Amino acid sequence: MKLKHILTSQQFTVPVIMELFERTRFMKQIVARGGTSDYSNKILTNLFYKPSTRTRFSFESAIFRLGGKVLSTEQANEFSSEIKGEMLEDTIRITGNYCDAIVIRSHEEGGAKRAAEVSSVPIINAGDGSGGQHPTQALLDLYTIYDECKTLDGLSVAIIGALDQGRTARSLAYLLSKFDRIKIYFIAPDELQIKPDILAHLDEKGIAYELSNSTDKIINKVDVAYQTRIDNERIYDQKIDLNQYNIDAEVLKKMKQNSIIMHPLPRSVEISHEIDSDPRAAYFRQAENGLYVRMALLTMLFDK
Repeated sequence: MKLKHILTSQQFTVPVIMELFERTRFMKQIVARGGTSDYSNKILTNLFYKPSTRTRFSFESAIFRLGGKVLSTEQANEFSSEIKGEMLEDTIRITGNYCDAIVIRSHEEGGAKRAAEVSSVPIINAGDGSGGQHPTQALLDLYTIYDECKTLDGLSVAIIGALDQGRTARSLAYLLSKFDRIKIYFIAPDELQIKPDILAHLDEKGIAYELSNSTDKIINKVDVAYQTRIDNERIYDQKIDLNQYNIDAEVLKKMKQNSIIMHPLPRSVEISHEIDSDPRAAYFRQAENGLYVRMALLTMLFDK
């Protein structure tokens, strides 16, 4: 299936997700044999208005592994014509003349949608604003869960951290809602809990969920612990001990032996380095999967 744009998690149906996963497995084989030249006529533009390492590098690597080329800028608000007052729409209209797809990380929620409305080439949302979406991250997260757990049905998933503005948490919740017998535990300080719009969506889809401000009574129940970072400066109640949201060796002892720990990265103190060697620590495998999933997504945009 050819995609037009990649803007939200909601746009992906289960059949399209399964096709993506099949292509992803094939892309892993392609990389193992050194890449392909099948897309040597394709140029990808990375237009990042906010800093990125994993997303930008994995898209660059993805197009190179497919045989294509890349135009790339980070901190585009400083190193593009926006500094002279150029509107995003004009930037997109012009840049589309130079490439076959544009990956954009916008500093405003809805920036990718604005870009898609005027673009002559596919737009890929690489994260928009605070509290927007990051669909390609969520797709690689979902693929990692599928690859590690061998199913997406009947799983219990804890999503932990600053969830109110968490693009990855919000996007993953939308994707998980497409599968059967899922239960999601949203674990966060009360002031950073997931927003009502996500809960309304889960209610509409009949997905079970619980809200909690502690991992203690939940971490032993889940198949997936999806950890995200909590920035100290976002906590108004200084009496809150943020360590209670971290995963360390003691927390690991409480978890199922066949569970997995994920993180979109970068991490700070929320996952202890002492558990990196545990088989349940899936976050580096998760990051690696980002290359294969993004290669697969590019082929779905480019293929006729």
